[in-house]
Amino acid sequence: MQIFSRIYQKTLDWAQSKFAIYWLSIISFLESSILPYPPPDVLLAPMALRRPNKAYQFALITTLFSVLGGLAGYLLGDVLLDFLLTAELIKPDAITSVKVFFDQYGIWVVGVAAFSPIPYKLATITAGSMAMPLLPFILISLVARGARYYLIAGLVKTYGDQCDQWLKKYIDRLGYGLIVVVIFGALYVS
Repeated sequence: MQIFSRIYQKTLDWAQSKFAIYWLSIISFLESSILPYPPPDVLLAPMALRRPNKAYQFALITTLFSVLGGLAGYLLGDVLLDFLLTAELIKPDAITSVKVFFDQYGIWVVGVAAFSPIPYKLATITAGSMAMPLLPFILISLVARGARYYLIAGLVKTYGDQCDQWLKKYIDRLGYGLIVVVIFGALYVS
């Protein structure tokens, strides 16, 4: 059963669609604010693979729309905290320690989440709810998100054909292996 091979090929085909750039923009925006998955990397990489001369243009679009989505998440966090406090679903003293931590390390929290696989939307919503200053939030988001997406675009542009051949050979094994790891992880946690 080669389900992951078919999904991979479908993604590569989809990356060549005339609408791919719009989907990349939408996914980048939504993933940074409310959408749990997929990360935009899933579309950015095949788009860069299929059109390597536009890889950095795709990275720029992904970065800009991701940061715009981050701003939406920031605003959502601000509104969400006000709602929780107004509805008395959370007590003001319950957020004091989080606020102190975020005031001190917030820029690093946002930066790490923006670059790593940690869901960026959690950092954007938290930054808004903790009233992180907006300019540092935007700057660290641009730098970290840009670094991530330009790194992906650069790697795919440089090593894409070799990675494509390797993935075509091993994608099903990797996919099923990931499922096993997730199942064992879920069993271990519960």
